[in-house]
Amino acid sequence: MAMEFRRSSRRISESSGSAIALILLLFIHGANSFYLPGVAPQDFEKGDELKVKVNKLTSIKTQLPYSYYSLPFCRPSKIVDSTENLGEVLRGDRIENAPYSFKMREAQMCNILCRVTLDAKTAKAFKEKIDDEYRVNMILDNLPLVVPIERVDQGSPSVVYQLGYHVGLKGQYEGSKEQKFFMHNHLAFTVRYHRDTQTDAARIVGFEVKPYSVKHEYEGEWSEKTRLTTCDPHTKRLVVSSATPQEVEQKKEIIFTYDVDFQESEVKWASRWDTYLLMSDNQIHWFSIVNSLMIVLFLSGMVAMIMLRTLYRDISRYNELETQEEAQEETGWKLVHGDVFRLPTNSDLLCVYVGTGVQCLGMVFVTMIFAMLGFLSPSNRGGLMTAMLLLWVFMGLFAGYASSRLYKMFKGTEWKRIAFRTAFLFPAVVSAIFFVLNALIWGQKSSGAVPFGTMFALIFLWFGISVPLVFVGGYIGFKKPAVDDPVKTNKIPRQIPEQAWYMNPVFSILIGGILPFGAVFIELFFILTSIWLNQFYYIFGFLFLVFVILIVTCAEITVVLCYFQLCSEDYLWWWRSYLTSGSSALYLFLYATFYFFTKLQITKLVSAMLYFGYMLIASYAFFVLTGTIGFYACLWFTRLIYSSVKID
Repeated sequence: MAMEFRRSSRRISESSGSAIALILLLFIHGANSFYLPGVAPQDFEKGDELKVKVNKLTSIKTQLPYSYYSLPFCRPSKIVDSTENLGEVLRGDRIENAPYSFKMREAQMCNILCRVTLDAKTAKAFKEKIDDEYRVNMILDNLPLVVPIERVDQGSPSVVYQLGYHVGLKGQYEGSKEQKFFMHNHLAFTVRYHRDTQTDAARIVGFEVKPYSVKHEYEGEWSEKTRLTTCDPHTKRLVVSSATPQEVEQKKEIIFTYDVDFQESEVKWASRWDTYLLMSDNQIHWFSIVNSLMIVLFLSGMVAMIMLRTLYRDISRYNELETQEEAQEETGWKLVHGDVFRLPTNSDLLCVYVGTGVQCLGMVFVTMIFAMLGFLSPSNRGGLMTAMLLLWVFMGLFAGYASSRLYKMFKGTEWKRIAFRTAFLFPAVVSAIFFVLNALIWGQKSSGAVPFGTMFALIFLWFGISVPLVFVGGYIGFKKPAVDDPVKTNKIPRQIPEQAWYMNPVFSILIGGILPFGAVFIELFFILTSIWLNQFYYIFGFLFLVFVILIVTCAEITVVLCYFQLCSEDYLWWWRSYLTSGSSALYLFLYATFYFFTKLQITKLVSAMLYFGYMLIASYAFFVLTGTIGFYACLWFTRLIYSSVKID
């Protein structure tokens, strides 16, 4: 599969006709279309030099990016690396100068780039990349190169765009069944520009290419002034098809050529990214929102019933008990009031995971706010990943605060130990997996391998900034006066009665994780597609709504199951509240496994290990995020109900 973008206008689902849906639609449209381009516009006069840059080679079959010059393409006299931000390096971007020479608004035809004679090694390298369907990515004025493809959709013609062009293709000669490899050695570039009628300066608004495979021919001996017979503007012989393709074989001669055409466009510079960002599947996203809202409404109804009817009746009845005999006959959640705030097993570990969850929650929330405001648009390559890393580091302050506050509520005294564990547990697990995956990428000689300099920068962010901030937050949280529990804890633990099968801890935890996952799984499909199929994801308005729904769903399902648990006289709610909503991470990983076998074309073992390694990290982060939401919801709920009854 290749990334596709439609030029045709978006159509909004006619089913969302209510006023609320209309307001949401306007909100989504605004968040979807408004973005900050990330770079200042640049004006070009006629004849100005345009700098074309090459980026990594990518393949959805291997998920291993490679540097453009890892293949024996034509090279400039000196290769110059562009400065990349942290996110670009982690994504495997390697931006370098290209040998192409463009002059603004000056068309060029049949420019000869270079001539290459393949040996056994280079022919094998090209064949491997063609077989793995690698695509060449280029950049002009911060715009990525796209291949336009016309097709008929619902009776009307439209244009879809694919990021980058294939290195080559596989096929057979007519009358032969032997598989051959062919090189795309002629590129017909189209640069679209918007011209200012007053100054005559122009701004680039589009960068397209049509690749061809052509076996070039020429007369006489090869020299710098050689004119091709297969592509010659003087004889008006241009390349318009791949009728005589260039085969990739040892000792074959390949001549690389290109055309450049300039076309004026009505698209303004501020809207030039709309072609890349316009989505054609709004109906599916609206279905995702409606599906999630149905889950929230169902859970909200249950919570309302519990809070307004059942709890109100229980509290009234408990407060009206007058005699000792009546108090001894009480049943339900009040019966465990002396044990409900008992110190849980492995309370230190719970504090660490709650603090880590607060760190994840803060990072995701702030990232989405910036993304909706347009600061993390795709035009700012690597901006999203860089922002998430930096926010994670600085959110260590809140992680230390949350973990130490909970630790102090548990009557702990060694806050430094909790801060240390908070600073190292989650990052250490993620780093261990990341280092193993990075070693695998190094073994494949891929540009996706993180260089030692970047690795040092990541370690510095962790030890130099995140760890100290966790300790600062831990100190602040521990020194703040603790909040007393609403009821006192008995010295002797109460024996928990035998539970019904549906209140079994494992069963209730697994059931609780289904609904939060169900609220996000449709949007999860688009996120996985953007990551693993090399597509842009820029519908942060939809994503923010789904994120809010996820928070509400996690809180409500945990509160409902916590109430049922307390009513069955089981007071061990601390860890179960965390695991109930956190178990949605298990379903996320299972869905990622399903997605791998049904949507991806990965066949190599290393690529599969990369996929499941990264999805394991994502699932782990989702676990601490959703688990923390459920825990705080349950903590608020239990403190609320037990502070509302009279306890003798």
